[in-house]
Amino acid sequence: MKDFPSCFGENGVQVADSSSSNSGKNAQNLVTCIYQCRIRGRNCLITVTWTKNLMGQSVTVGVDDSCNQSLCKVEIKPWLFTKRKGSKSLEAYSCKIDVFWDLSSAKFGSGPEALGGFYVGVVVDKEMVLLLGDMRKEAFKKTNASPSSLGAVFIAKKEHVFGKRAFATKAQLCADGKIHDLVIECDTSVTDPCLAVRVDGKTLLQVKRLKWKFRGNDTIVVNRMAVEVLWDVHSWLFGMPSAGNAVFMFRTCQSSSEKSLSFSQDIMATTNSKSQSFGFSLILYAWKNE
Repeated sequence: MKDFPSCFGENGVQVADSSSSNSGKNAQNLVTCIYQCRIRGRNCLITVTWTKNLMGQSVTVGVDDSCNQSLCKVEIKPWLFTKRKGSKSLEAYSCKIDVFWDLSSAKFGSGPEALGGFYVGVVVDKEMVLLLGDMRKEAFKKTNASPSSLGAVFIAKKEHVFGKRAFATKAQLCADGKIHDLVIECDTSVTDPCLAVRVDGKTLLQVKRLKWKFRGNDTIVVNRMAVEVLWDVHSWLFGMPSAGNAVFMFRTCQSSSEKSLSFSQDIMATTNSKSQSFGFSLILYAWKNE
């Protein structure tokens, strides 16, 4: 196991995030998906954030440059009747970026992400740079765009999960696109708590003496692919569990010669075509419901 500073903190993985609050009362039910793409020969990231609150669901589409600076974004609030279907033109890199959406028949589960019956598309120079949802035919017909020769790559996901002892989600951990059932279990009410990570019902990681190992990392194997797991459960063990969140990160392992990077650096490194070893990253903000 690596030392704590190499995984977290100033020179390690930065677990702080603007969407992660210090108060459980302000915990947001949101999912952020990050896609690598190219616009007019330039590397960029398209960030899609799904949010659920008392008013309903919303989705924000933003474009960031290679320095991780926001270039433009649009917020779509489908609970407003006039916003369930439409488009908006943005500008970046001296070109027009068109965002199209149809959420009028979108199906939502308990989480903020639309599960089906929708599309969200980003079009540049009459090419579909990014297309989400299962209504592909409708999207191409509406936009009159052609598929991009360089498809967007799903490189990272950030998600808030809630529970008492178990925190479950479905996630793509490897490049094969397979969706896995991921469960994190931790009972902090016992004298000697431990942490367990299960993938598709199999326990792949157990951390005992958690009060001594509240931050750390280890490697699991999923479908013959090494996946590095990083955790920080300090708030659960030494603070009020309902007032703070634990953070977990799953990512395909880097080569031993590569140094630990901050999350933003890790994401931007994937925009380099030579940095294939970074793969996919999943960050979970786990909130306890007491």
